[in-house]
Amino acid sequence: MKAIMVVGTTSHAGKSMLVTALCRIIRRQNLRVVPFKGQNMALNSYVTATGAEMGYAQAVQSWAAGLVPNVAMNPILLKPQGNMTSQVILKGKPVATLKATEYYEKFFDTGWETITKCLDYLQKEFDVIVCEGAGSPAEINLKHRDLTNMRVAQYLQAFTILIVDIDRGGAFAHVVGTLELLDPEERALIKGIVINKFRGMRSLLDSGIEWLEKYTGIPVLGVIPWVDIAMPAEDSLSLLERRSRSDNTDITIAIVRIPRISNFTDFDPLDAESTVKVQYVELNEPLGHPDAVIIPGSKTTIADLLALQKSGMAAQIQDYVAAGGQVMGICGGYQMLGQQVSDPRGLEGKIGEFPGLGLLPIKTMLLSDKVSRQRLVTSNYPEIGFPVEGYEIHQGRTQILDKRETIALFDDQDLGVVSSNRAVWGHYLHGIFDNSPWRRSWLNHLRKPRGLGTLPTGIPNYREQRDLMLDTLADVVEEYLDLSTILS
Repeated sequence: MKAIMVVGTTSHAGKSMLVTALCRIIRRQNLRVVPFKGQNMALNSYVTATGAEMGYAQAVQSWAAGLVPNVAMNPILLKPQGNMTSQVILKGKPVATLKATEYYEKFFDTGWETITKCLDYLQKEFDVIVCEGAGSPAEINLKHRDLTNMRVAQYLQAFTILIVDIDRGGAFAHVVGTLELLDPEERALIKGIVINKFRGMRSLLDSGIEWLEKYTGIPVLGVIPWVDIAMPAEDSLSLLERRSRSDNTDITIAIVRIPRISNFTDFDPLDAESTVKVQYVELNEPLGHPDAVIIPGSKTTIADLLALQKSGMAAQIQDYVAAGGQVMGICGGYQMLGQQVSDPRGLEGKIGEFPGLGLLPIKTMLLSDKVSRQRLVTSNYPEIGFPVEGYEIHQGRTQILDKRETIALFDDQDLGVVSSNRAVWGHYLHGIFDNSPWRRSWLNHLRKPRGLGTLPTGIPNYREQRDLMLDTLADVVEEYLDLSTILS
């Protein structure tokens, strides 16, 4: 079996992008290819058909490979929740919440055993496995407990690619420094270097590439240009790199960038709408006068609710609604819109009851058992009858206090409501905007007060648009990468 490993000189070097592209490229050659990331630390997650949780980036890679997402592709998911602690998701199920030191003391051996079992299974089922590392493989203080990078490459004896982001500057130093810090047996697995995010005249890079190949003895397999494709990001730092669309748009949707924002991949379909400007707003910034405000999901609802209140953003949102604005809350954001969020067991730290924003007649209690499941429901609003797919990931149970003051968004009222004045929306359905007819109906709800024309709702769901984006990404990478060396 062919095994390919992609490691990076830094975070955000392009590992996920390259693995995604390789999965689509190799699939086109009629080979059974599968993505793999042994351990992922991310707050963007996806729920499989069996109700198991995995990294969203690996779900996208599985779609690129023409597969249904499976937790064997990402057996360990760590979801940070502040104070140096993370929820540990092992093969799709939460098993503990631990500090980093506790995790490596208690789960390192279990984690490696789980990773190797998943690798052994995938090796039997597929022709090619394309693995993704995390961060840098040369963090000398962490290498002894690194479950994701060269330990996996050595286990598979994988053809390993080192990718570097040249847009950051210092690319040659990053490559040379990374190679110098690898053990000899690890360095021997690095068979190629890929330079990513290049902007400018390619000929100006030639002398540098010639020097790099001569100095390292490792070929440069390709120089990938800057690709302006909004691929799903793994952590919120990536939001800082996104360029907001400002021209030729009809409406603006502001997304509040709460400290522990999760599942912001929910908004990729909005970002892909040519008539919509998606703008992330920091807590210390003025909210302004957008057409809608979204409070996204959160790994720690109470901490982010308190941050909203302390920063003054909560008051801005309340004033915005009072002035006729539209607000949507998703998952943790939905919980924050209510009258109260209680944590009777101290799951997020302090035991207590915490006042919400008071914009919906609901209250939420955080419980230890986690709901994670896919859903298929029918919309009641803005239009009746649209089928809507998505998934739930939450530990709260929400009670509607006054059903006369709300309208059920879906045929399952527990999944979400809209206020009777149609100004405040809240629900638990991640991936709701992937449903293009529903997304367009909600956008039309926002466009109507502005006197803007109605957008057509009879369009394919976002997954078809995402598939075209994956093809475009693969086309670009295939053009600039020496695939013959990689696949020989």
